[in-house]
Amino acid sequence: MNKNKTYFNWSSGKDSALALYHLLQDENYKVDELITTVNSHYNRVSMHGLRKELLTAQTDAINIPARLIELPEMPSMEVYEQKMLEMVTRLKDEGFTHSAFGDIFLEDLRVYREKQLAKQGFTAVFPIWKRDTKALLNEFLDLGFKTIIVCANSKYFGEDFVGTIIDKNFIENLPEGVDPCGENGEFHTFCFDGPIFKNPVEFTIGEKVLREYNAPKKEDNDSICKSDSEKYGVWYCDLIP
Repeated sequence: MNKNKTYFNWSSGKDSALALYHLLQDENYKVDELITTVNSHYNRVSMHGLRKELLTAQTDAINIPARLIELPEMPSMEVYEQKMLEMVTRLKDEGFTHSAFGDIFLEDLRVYREKQLAKQGFTAVFPIWKRDTKALLNEFLDLGFKTIIVCANSKYFGEDFVGTIIDKNFIENLPEGVDPCGENGEFHTFCFDGPIFKNPVEFTIGEKVLREYNAPKKEDNDSICKSDSEKYGVWYCDLIP
């Protein structure tokens, strides 16, 4: 059978890893490229500050071709959408028809993705959509994946939380109201080993810093924080290749 030529929107974290794992088991899809947005000013992953060198080591270990979308430090929505259009146009010319994501719950973000992709003739795929997040995290660990927390909302977590590797005890010790997968932006992770890797990604733990930001608008679903307050803090743990 002809498999749908698919690119995966790769965040480098656990949800992406598990969604990609399921997609690779599905005979309807052939994942031929991983796409990640990076902050070109800092040479880090836009979402959570992972160094570009570690992202490259990770995608090399997964052994799927990867490309980066380079974004400026503070891109406008217009700049972001233009960069995405350029990328999607190239992929369409190369025969891609489907675009996959590791999203679980964010309904309005899914609608946005589907609408934007449909304009270019692409179908969006969500392998772990609406799955129970506690069950997902347990499945992730049972499959042998390993992931480390690289940033976290200071409303819920302190400095000690970032830089820890997620295990079974993690779920039971989460503060009340925090999603087990951090699906509301409470924390983000870097996945460094598991069944989709040909080898683990090596790194050491570097500096931990707290940064303060102006709260995003409520509709900003890619944000790390959904707080209504004017300011919010994020703990970051630098991982060194």
